Amino acid sequence: MNGRRDFLKCVAGGVVAGFPTILPSSALGRDGNIAPSDKIVMAAIGVGRQGSGDMRGFLQQKDVRMAAICDVNRATRERIAATVNKQYNDTACATYNDYREVLGRSDIDALVIATGERWHQLIAAQAARAGKHMYCEKPLGLSIAAIKAVREAVNENSVAFQFGTQQRSSFYYRHAVELVRNGRIGELKTIMVGSVRGPNDTLYGEIKDPPAGFDYDMWLGPAPWAPYSDMRVSIAAWLFISDYGLGCLDGAWGIHDIDIAQWVANADHTGPIEVEVDGDATTFYTDIRDVPHDYTVEHRYASGAHLIHMDMAAARKRAPEFNSLPSTGATVIFGTEGWIFVSRDGIVTHPESLASEKIGPNQIQVIRSNDHKRNLLDAIRSGQKTICDVEVAVRDQTVIQQEYISISLGRKLRWDPVAEHFVDDAEANKMMMSRPMRSPWHS
Repeated sequence: MNGRRDFLKCVAGGVVAGFPTILPSSALGRDGNIAPSDKIVMAAIGVGRQGSGDMRGFLQQKDVRMAAICDVNRATRERIAATVNKQYNDTACATYNDYREVLGRSDIDALVIATGERWHQLIAAQAARAGKHMYCEKPLGLSIAAIKAVREAVNENSVAFQFGTQQRSSFYYRHAVELVRNGRIGELKTIMVGSVRGPNDTLYGEIKDPPAGFDYDMWLGPAPWAPYSDMRVSIAAWLFISDYGLGCLDGAWGIHDIDIAQWVANADHTGPIEVEVDGDATTFYTDIRDVPHDYTVEHRYASGAHLIHMDMAAARKRAPEFNSLPSTGATVIFGTEGWIFVSRDGIVTHPESLASEKIGPNQIQVIRSNDHKRNLLDAIRSGQKTICDVEVAVRDQTVIQQEYISISLGRKLRWDPVAEHFVDDAEANKMMMSRPMRSPWHS
């Protein structure tokens, strides 16, 4: 026997002695029901604003049982667990403060990982080694070495992986990619990405003791020690503190649009070969936050196509197409015979007729998904790759890391996408290494 599904088969076939000959339809999955033994058992690790939304997306799936909630904030995990229990009309959802207890449960098949960004690489690699499939929020990690370590763990343990760049499961973006792949705008020349720009306010944190029920030491995890303040643990601040993330350049938004740019460029298994920052267009936060605020970075692919990644304010100045739709983040794709503007709000094209063109069955089509979470569940059952598998995630994150390293060094860098290192630049390659982790955490 190999777990719950084999057990179900034996029961249904009358193999197990002592079981009744006639079972209720709900036990066998008839009449639209899913048998409990055939459900994918899941746990959610990190259930703040993003994580709770991800969890609810899986909670609504008929073939999922959400069995555990893990969060360092006791009030948060208890509130989300109550939501799960209400859905199932029972009290079976377990709660945990330490994710390692979740990984130790042999009955859990898959995870939602939506902790603070400093945790993603560590939990994802350990989850893979524990044989857990996963939906992992972006970014995958805060260094190139770290994200490659996750890829190694996922591939070695043959677990399904879905990256939280859900724009790929949108018709608008898929249609834009297929138009480009089928030559509808001629030769691809430039991809301009305008990502959400961080707020302009000034934030400082008053040092105080953590509130009861909040495990601040676990919240920090592998990041360097810093005194507690309400502001530091607020999403308004920690996303923009380099010990925890890279702000709108990366997980706060930029990785979404870089993922689409990579898809457009047909670069899911490679990436740009050059990166250069516009130093005059780049500024940093100088309060409790310290990551780039304004930025313009340009890449070049081996094909000759260019990728320009900007904060949205810079994008609106550079290309009027970014004013076509009321969007927070968007992409404009320029070819020799037209252009495509695409965002979460819709698609605008030139020529205008492109937007309504159909891609035929004999034309180039990309992998299709209309539900990012359903796509993971289907991959778990089929053994097929997800629309945003771990290789896609690593290549996306490498583009962001190229940008951050170029910004940090203030110079143009060349990249070898096969060897996955910078060309003739020891200082840049040193910055690829994993960040030191605070004891007792280690990769």
